[in-house]
Amino acid sequence: MSSFVQEFKKFIKRGNILDLAVGIAIGGAFGALVQSLVADIIMPPVGLLLGEVDFSNLFATLKAGTEPGPYLTLAQAKEVGAITINYGLFLNHLISLLIIGLSLFLVVRLINRLKEPPKAPAPTTKECPYCHTNIPLPAVRCPNCTSQL
Repeated sequence: MSSFVQEFKKFIKRGNILDLAVGIAIGGAFGALVQSLVADIIMPPVGLLLGEVDFSNLFATLKAGTEPGPYLTLAQAKEVGAITINYGLFLNHLISLLIIGLSLFLVVRLINRLKEPPKAPAPTTKECPYCHTNIPLPAVRCPNCTSQL
C-alpha cells in the first residue's frame, strides 16, 4: 500500500494531475460553448431555412404516455411519460461533435506547423572521389583504395 502512495505522490509532483485538471476544465467550457453555438446560433437559421423547424423538438413517439398524443413539443411528451426517440437533439449533438473535432484538428495542425522541423545532424563522413566509399571527414587517405584525398 505504501508503494501505491509513493507512486501517487510522484505522479502528483510531476504536474500531470494539474495539466489533466486544466485540460478537463477547458474542455468542459469549450464543449458548453460549442453546444451553445450549435443550439443557439447555427440551428435556428438552419431550421428557418427548412421551414421553421426547431431541431430540439424533432422526435418520434414510440409509446404514448399517460395522455394520448400527438405531442407538440418534446417537453410535453416527456411530461406525460411518453417514450420518444429524440433525433433532433441527436442532430444537435452530432453537429457539436463535428465542430469540436474540426476545432481540435485545426489546433493540432497549427501546433504542428509552429514546431520547428528537427535539424539534420552534421555529416560525419565524406565520399571518396575515386572509389565512392564513405570515409570519416578528417581522413586524408581512403582506407579502401588508398588514394590521397
